[in-house]
Amino acid sequence: MDEIVNRVAQSALISFDLEDIRAEGERVLIDIKEQLFQGLILREKDFRAFIKEHDWSQYQDKHVAVTCSEDVVIPTWAYMLLTTRLEKYATTIVFGDLTRLEEKLFEKAIAALDTEQFVDKPVVVKGCSKEEVPVTAYVDITEKLRPIAKTIMFGEPCSTVPIYKKPRKK
Repeated sequence: MDEIVNRVAQSALISFDLEDIRAEGERVLIDIKEQLFQGLILREKDFRAFIKEHDWSQYQDKHVAVTCSEDVVIPTWAYMLLTTRLEKYATTIVFGDLTRLEEKLFEKAIAALDTEQFVDKPVVVKGCSKEEVPVTAYVDITEKLRPIAKTIMFGEPCSTVPIYKKPRKK
């Protein structure tokens, strides 16, 4: 009887899951719409009082996105002021929503990734994850791997979509 051979397991193929580099920690959104006077304007005196009295320690070691979900003009200094308080506690601070926060976390993780293991190797970037991975992370990892990987594929080792193949040297 012929033995079933797992050729994928025996190949030099590297299966890379972006979820493996997903930053640990809670994600939090601070929406300053709650600080608007009558839902229309941000008054500096009231906002500074909020900044002074708010318990910033609740953001210890968390990833924080700051935004205003109301369609009003918020002065830039308000976000800067929030950042000065958050920076003592939060691991990450971004302007934007939780989607932008996740994109930033993946940007940082991909930038810090040691790519030595991928040099001249075929790489499959896994497409299925338990947690959602932003499309920007797939773009960023492709940009990082393209100069060094032999090939880049998307999907699962048993079913891939070719993305890039390094040209052969002449």
